[in-house]
Amino acid sequence: MKIPFVDLKAQYKTIKNEIDEAIQSVIDETAFIKGKYVTQFEKAYAEKYGVKHCIGVANGTDAIYITLKALGVGKGDEVITVANSWISTSETISQTGARPVFVDIDPDYYTIDHRLIEEKITKNTKAILPVHLFGQPAEIIKIKKICDKYNLHLIEDCAQAHFAEYNNQKVGTFGIAGTFSFFPGKNLGAYGDAGAIISNDDDFAVKARMYANHGALIKHKHEVEGINSRLDGLQAAILSVKLKYISEWNEKRLKNATLYNKLLAGVDGIAIPQIRENVKHVFHLYVIRVADRDTLQKYLAEKGISTGIHYPTPLPFLRAYKYLGHKSEEFPVVSKYQDQILSLPMFPELTADQMEYVIESIKASLNAA
Repeated sequence: MKIPFVDLKAQYKTIKNEIDEAIQSVIDETAFIKGKYVTQFEKAYAEKYGVKHCIGVANGTDAIYITLKALGVGKGDEVITVANSWISTSETISQTGARPVFVDIDPDYYTIDHRLIEEKITKNTKAILPVHLFGQPAEIIKIKKICDKYNLHLIEDCAQAHFAEYNNQKVGTFGIAGTFSFFPGKNLGAYGDAGAIISNDDDFAVKARMYANHGALIKHKHEVEGINSRLDGLQAAILSVKLKYISEWNEKRLKNATLYNKLLAGVDGIAIPQIRENVKHVFHLYVIRVADRDTLQKYLAEKGISTGIHYPTPLPFLRAYKYLGHKSEEFPVVSKYQDQILSLPMFPELTADQMEYVIESIKASLNAA
């Protein structure tokens, strides 16, 4: 049996007619840049999130960068973020001229350890940028209290957590802004690069939209120098179709994760994902830990099972951040976990038979060790 890590074709088949019609409509109207399809998606996404503003941008990386720039983050500033994420989270901080300050992860939930944040705050700290990793909300209320205490901006990286919730409140709505990626493999994915920023702050939204559009809200009237980061019409139309199904898909992910947990319960040598109390985990990724991760991954590949590693090298240890001089003892949890974490296949269309095959293969590998 061959099991992909993510099966985008299976999803497409379930909504093929709607997707094809949406794409054709954009082509028929040549509404490729800006236009009604982008406006419609922004409005629908904001409404579903219960916020005042949604600014569509070219990708999730731009969403973070634009947010930082709109908040005035720049040279001499510091932004605190998590040690285990995709480089987009930290490189955007550096690109503003600011310095990324990394914090280790919670050993149970893999998100930023809020208990370690305050010791990293200095007079130069401008913002805290937690990541709702793997679909699990960070300890966002406690992080917000820290931001309020020190008068810092709270920016939420929600690239892996579309419509996840903490205490019945959607992630991305606790701080000044929430940033999203619609990369094809995300819970809500486009058919190319796409992203968005959400906010309830009117002034921030104006600045963010302006900066994303060459520093202008009206063509040829450039108030500042900005960048060119636009959500195109084709992706907006596709996302509008998919948006109708995201709640259903997230529920299926949770159902699949629950079955995985049941099948793996009691298996020696495997640490299964934990879910915080009072949160809605949307399981963008289903991540286990195992001591001999590489052997297991190789065995699963031989059985036709695709897996992933998120992430093989924590951010502080990438060559890009060698100048910061970090050592493994500064981040003991990610240092330990980097060789143990393994992401199993996870998507809404994953079947019980497929998951049972994955677990049987994991058990066979461990028994053979």
